[in-house]
Amino acid sequence: MSVTRDEVLDILKALTHPGTGTDLVAADAVRALTVDEGRIRFVLEVAPEHAAAMEPVRLEAVERLEALAGKGQVSAIMTAHATKGPPPDLKIGGAARAQTGPQKLPGVKAVIAVASGKGGVGKSTVSANLAVALAAEGKKVGMLDADVYGPSQPRMLGITGRPASPDGKTILPLRNHGVTLMSIGLMTKEDEAVVWRGPMLMGALQQMLAQVQWGQLDVLIVDLPPGTGDVQMTLAQKTEVAGAIVVSTPQDIALLDARKALDMFGKMNVKVMGMIENMSAYICPNCGHEAHIFGHGGARADAERLGLPFLGEIPLDLEIRSAGDGGAPIVASKPESPQAQAFRDIARRLIADGHV
Repeated sequence: MSVTRDEVLDILKALTHPGTGTDLVAADAVRALTVDEGRIRFVLEVAPEHAAAMEPVRLEAVERLEALAGKGQVSAIMTAHATKGPPPDLKIGGAARAQTGPQKLPGVKAVIAVASGKGGVGKSTVSANLAVALAAEGKKVGMLDADVYGPSQPRMLGITGRPASPDGKTILPLRNHGVTLMSIGLMTKEDEAVVWRGPMLMGALQQMLAQVQWGQLDVLIVDLPPGTGDVQMTLAQKTEVAGAIVVSTPQDIALLDARKALDMFGKMNVKVMGMIENMSAYICPNCGHEAHIFGHGGARADAERLGLPFLGEIPLDLEIRSAGDGGAPIVASKPESPQAQAFRDIARRLIADGHV
């Protein structure tokens, strides 16, 4: 059945927010709403003190929307954020502080960078699902969205709202799907451009690393921007990095740039834990035919040629894309699906190899 966004909003407007007494839409509690091919996904943002009262409202919203769209066609996730304290002091244009050599982040056992040579290969999608998969394996996981110009992790992890700060200096990150997140996207409007030069990038990255209360983490995943520039260099020079994972599609042009990323990590003395081939194959949902739209096996071949571990293949799949757009990565929204298992297998490989 075809469902429109307006129909969904009308139903949500009929439900009362327990904290404000207004409807859910008027209370600005509905986040990351997507209506795609009959499937409805959204996040309900609520203050911690209203979380218990919001759960019956969430269940009623799902029931009413499933009456419209069909059983199993609705995903509604609730996320609670801290609301007390002044906003953290992340000043635009903040200069990088002087520091000698890479420093270990307090309480963080391992920092793993996820990188790509070029944009558009699904690095952020892989990062989000890998973080959720590691959390599903029982690990304490954090995510630093270091793609300052194009921060996408707040949308992918279904997290909105501004991080709180108890003292104006220390930043309290937000959390969903078992992952603790900090992103410059939480400090700016979704459609607001970040127009910074290199020193501003380096200062912001160091602030997000050092001023955030990450707590005790088994692993901090750092979702790097594409390329081999200031952010990558600053991370490697200022922070102890356990290793890097390079994501590429099988396409030759993507592999050319992936090799540059591998070369960069070599020059920065950062261990490469392995390569992942994303968008490896498309399986037709109707007939099961496997098509290699971007080629196949290129990342595996490069890993073997360079003597690097090949961590796995991720299919080109509509559900992976729509799950990320809806704020619930496929590992969280459909944990038993073959697509989710591909990410879970990589997470288990990282744990078995002793990286996490």
